[in-house]
Amino acid sequence: MNTDPDSLTIGAFAKAAGVNVETIRFYQLKGLLPTPDRPYGSIRRYGSADVARVKFVKAAQRLGFSLDEIGQLLKLEDGTHCSEAAELAALRLDDVRTKLSDLRRIEAALSTLVAECHAHQGNVSCPLIAALHC
Repeated sequence: MNTDPDSLTIGAFAKAAGVNVETIRFYQLKGLLPTPDRPYGSIRRYGSADVARVKFVKAAQRLGFSLDEIGQLLKLEDGTHCSEAAELAALRLDDVRTKLSDLRRIEAALSTLVAECHAHQGNVSCPLIAALHC
């Protein structure tokens, strides 16, 4: 078996990148990862740069970037477009802050309803169920 990190089969590539083969194919379909040429009578080979690219995509996904946004980041990958990358990150940060605010509001509402449920005893209407009927 060829263990050269710049001559990986798709299976070895997927394993090295920590994803499954379907993820590799999906990223290729989305344009996030190039599909290497297939030499006549041979199979496609991937390299360490491909592994690094998939790890970049996965790291960006963990930060909440969409695949479209990741595609934009990959176009800025040469490092000379830091302000443009920062703009994308600022938009993502605003979105995260909005979601956190929504989650805090949901937490407060649920906390109140759970407390009301514990305060009611017997055959009275459940405050949680009543609130959901509104």
